[in-house]
Amino acid sequence: MDNKDRHLLDLLQQDARQPLDRLADAVSLSVPAVQRRIKKLRDTRVIKREVAEVDAEALNVPMTFIIFVELERDQGEQIDAFRRKAMADDLVQQCYYVTGEGDFVLISVARDMNDFEAMTRRLFFNDPNIRGFRTSIAMGKSFRSLAVPARYMNSDNYE
Repeated sequence: MDNKDRHLLDLLQQDARQPLDRLADAVSLSVPAVQRRIKKLRDTRVIKREVAEVDAEALNVPMTFIIFVELERDQGEQIDAFRRKAMADDLVQQCYYVTGEGDFVLISVARDMNDFEAMTRRLFFNDPNIRGFRTSIAMGKSFRSLAVPARYMNSDNYE
């Protein structure tokens, strides 16, 4: 991976729908060269997928929750079972297996507190392997991104 690939990744993370000619101008390459590079980034799974970022409030889902989950037993089978259950719930946006306080951190959205309570019942109350959970409600979104700085990538990650 060279600096042009890194620059291309940064540009695509800002807006994956940019026209190829604009990307080509920005990285000083031809359109076919940019197409080949993007194809390689996809083929090597550096670019895993391209999705639409939706405004949750526009869809009447204005609440965001940060949930710390502690399992009763943290053996491989129980960890995998909870991970699968969390990933299958449509209100869970992100799921992290973590060290420190708790075993998982979930980022979740909900329409209102009733919606959130229904999710907690699905995920936590009926699961004998859940020791407990703590929730923080986001008061606002100062910054949100899933971008990864491409400057840290090297050719070992890519070829």
